Amino acid sequence: MSQSKDKQAASETPLYNIGAVARMTGVSIATLRIWERRYGFPHSARTNGGHRLYSEHEVMRLRWVKARNEEGMQPRQAIQAMQHLEEEGRFPEMPVVPTSTVWQKGSDVSLAALRERFTAALLDHDVEHADQLLGVAMALAPLEDLILDVMMPTMAGIGEAWLDGRVTVAAEHLATHYVRHRLVMWTLMGPPVYPIRPVVLACAPGELHEGSLLVLGVLLRRRRWPVAYLGQTVPLPDLAALVNEIKPPAVVWVAMTEGPARELVEWPRWFPEAAQTRRPIIAFGGRIFTEQAEWRDRVPGIFLGATLQEGLERLQQLLHDVTALAP
Repeated sequence: MSQSKDKQAASETPLYNIGAVARMTGVSIATLRIWERRYGFPHSARTNGGHRLYSEHEVMRLRWVKARNEEGMQPRQAIQAMQHLEEEGRFPEMPVVPTSTVWQKGSDVSLAALRERFTAALLDHDVEHADQLLGVAMALAPLEDLILDVMMPTMAGIGEAWLDGRVTVAAEHLATHYVRHRLVMWTLMGPPVYPIRPVVLACAPGELHEGSLLVLGVLLRRRRWPVAYLGQTVPLPDLAALVNEIKPPAVVWVAMTEGPARELVEWPRWFPEAAQTRRPIIAFGGRIFTEQAEWRDRVPGIFLGATLQEGLERLQQLLHDVTALAP
């Protein structure tokens, strides 16, 4: 037997009882039993007394599925994605996935091509196909790349198609709410957060476009920063009361047009302490500040940057400075 076969045989030897596997993977004993009953996963041998034993290889498979589950995939999807990789011989030694490429069975497919199919599925009202495309992409590409290179351009493209009259209001709403639902779900899930107060994210008064703010929330959450997401058109007095109660390290506003941006000019009236002490951090971004640079000087606070990625990095550095937590 070759050395590689020896290693493979060793990795498949049943060694660990269910309690040890729960501690090693972070998957509870109850969940392990539920997954085995529902999905036939993970596989286990049995002792003479009927107790489950798991191999090193099965522990590795469990860790992979748990990681995908934490990124927002449902357990069934994660298990199916893993089995898909195994069928192609690309698990566990999967290739490092570059930002621009995601693998599918039988061919190399760019994220741009995947985005086109994903958008088409949503506009065809084929939510099940959109789920399948998203599930495969999530298994093979980093979530941050998937959001920036697929989800955001999809929302922007569908919005432009609606403005041009190429997509009905109903079709635009279905697609937008599908994407929004996934983003909200990812904001609520993820790795353990830092032990600090959450960053408050809110649209300016009168601002209904929340896509970029949602994405910022997901990406912050993926980097372990806790987030309190408030969504569309938040009145300044109400936000001030909340901020006074929860004491966040930062408040981030988004405004896309002049009307909501004009509302933000008055924020020091409602946040006098923040205006004087610069705590919490008051930051903002959005299309109006990117396209009309003069608005960056009209609104007090910190302009995060012209792109979402730039804003994410700037905000993370600001949070690091005020909390002394390394991202």
